Amino acid sequence: MSGQGLVILIILVALVGGGFWYLYNNKRTMDQEARAFAREVVQRLATNHDAAFLAERLGPAARTENPPSQQQMIMMKFTQLGVPAQPVKMDETVTFESHFFMPQGYFVAHMNYPGQAATLEFGVSHPVSRWQIDSFNLKWERPR
Repeated sequence: MSGQGLVILIILVALVGGGFWYLYNNKRTMDQEARAFAREVVQRLATNHDAAFLAERLGPAARTENPPSQQQMIMMKFTQLGVPAQPVKMDETVTFESHFFMPQGYFVAHMNYPGQAATLEFGVSHPVSRWQIDSFNLKWERPR
């Protein structure tokens, strides 16, 4: 009987170990995806001036805070600023609400334009099937 108990114990340890490996691997993957999505946000908004991307990727709360008229103003400002010098420096913070699940990211992109600088602060999350923008704020210096 002790041989069977040892086999069961080994199987249980393997299952628990596999479960933890999966959770940590998934957490690392979600962290990398959040950072990649943040770089895509900066590329699509600041460089490509893609208003459709902003409208389609805003989360419900951000959509309420930024109606279409506000979104148009932001995109018009990006267009006026032009294309920032590359690469864009970013401060990146990714956290998980329940250690392994519900990732959220907060990013600050420091963009340099001819004669002025701008900062785009935004938050992202992955509530269901894809990454979304939860909040964003564009600040810029007056031209010198």
